[in-house]
Amino acid sequence: MRPTSLARHDLRLSNGLPVVLVSQPAVHSAVVALYLRVGSRFETAETNGISHFLEHMLFRGTASLPTSHAQSLAFERLGGTLYAATHVDHGEMSVAVPPENLERLLPILGEVALSPRFSSIDVERGIIREEILEDLDEDGRQVDADNLSRALTYPDHPLGFTITGGVDALDRFDEPLLRAHHARHYTAENAVLAVAGRIDDTDAVVRAIERSFGAMARGTRVEASVAPEAQKKARFRYVDNQSSQTELRLAFRAPGDRSPHEPATEMLLRVLDDGMSTRLYERICDRLGLCYDVSAMFESYEDDGVLDIAAETQHERAEQVTKEILGLLRDLATEGPSAEELQKALDRHRWSVEAMQDDPSSVAGFFGLGTLTGLARTPEARHDDLAKVSRDEVRDAAHAIFRPERLTAVAVGVLRDAEQKRLEKLILRGLPG
Repeated sequence: MRPTSLARHDLRLSNGLPVVLVSQPAVHSAVVALYLRVGSRFETAETNGISHFLEHMLFRGTASLPTSHAQSLAFERLGGTLYAATHVDHGEMSVAVPPENLERLLPILGEVALSPRFSSIDVERGIIREEILEDLDEDGRQVDADNLSRALTYPDHPLGFTITGGVDALDRFDEPLLRAHHARHYTAENAVLAVAGRIDDTDAVVRAIERSFGAMARGTRVEASVAPEAQKKARFRYVDNQSSQTELRLAFRAPGDRSPHEPATEMLLRVLDDGMSTRLYERICDRLGLCYDVSAMFESYEDDGVLDIAAETQHERAEQVTKEILGLLRDLATEGPSAEELQKALDRHRWSVEAMQDDPSSVAGFFGLGTLTGLARTPEARHDDLAKVSRDEVRDAAHAIFRPERLTAVAVGVLRDAEQKRLEKLILRGLPG
């Protein structure tokens, strides 16, 4: 592929914080993103949800910006808005601003990340409670298909926890607990700072980074819990929920980040679902008209992964949709993709890599998260890894992943007893021969 114009510069602050600077001279914005090893993967059953709660508290002000409004105004006066998110195995904070405001942005973001006030905890507790309740029915049962799927895939393991945690835990998350969680996870050895976009004066930006983040405690790298146990048989759960359609999730245990089979799994995903011409959408939606939409996702962690398929359909079609999806997966596991499918998937990835040159947020995310996970590489190197994947390797990945003992299925909707039993039998039997 054509080489990109991304110039990367790595450094480490005096406190040990890794910093990645990626210059994109032709763009008209600059992005600062802080990535941390924090999230539900690093929690216990008692503390599940505290990383997400802490993320919310980062919007509640600092010593010099004592209210949420004052803090938001400080970012917005510079042309940016603070974005923060908590994921299973990492958290992120990022802001995009005009390049001329980059140096002015850094001390504000540094103060927010290092010295939150932890004010208005009870107000934020109420907001998070509302967020959690969105995934529950009127009886307090979990009805979010993704949450149910992960809990069934990883029972009694943090990878099965929800990001938000449960309502019952909210009252336990007081200021001392939140400060302790912040002190453990928001440290130099547990984070990466990435800056991407137009950087007019690199030396000045580096000095501003040192002033703004040099006071971050060194700390220690937070390690993940033990790897999840291997799954030995198919699992199925049906949750009755009064809704217009039944939600389906078919989740298969898959390779993790460091597996040699990860690139083939990524290409398998792209053959399944990377546009409306790929296998899932063409068969389930275009040809059969069974769903409005269907999608696949591959989520990999450092020691495991999940490739899952999501669909919503009329209640009486749940069994047929499941059967068609399993049949499609069987075909891939038996025959693999065509040469044309694989080439199209690779071409689309190459175009996405080239488009990154115009997108500082994507660049900051790629290099920041890659450095945090220890998978530091260039977008071109990632593309080269995918380009080496053969049709046979994609077929072998499908054959290894789409097996009954790796399958976890969830249905949330309204099924009659007979429909529920047939669907369960179909799932437990595995892919049709």
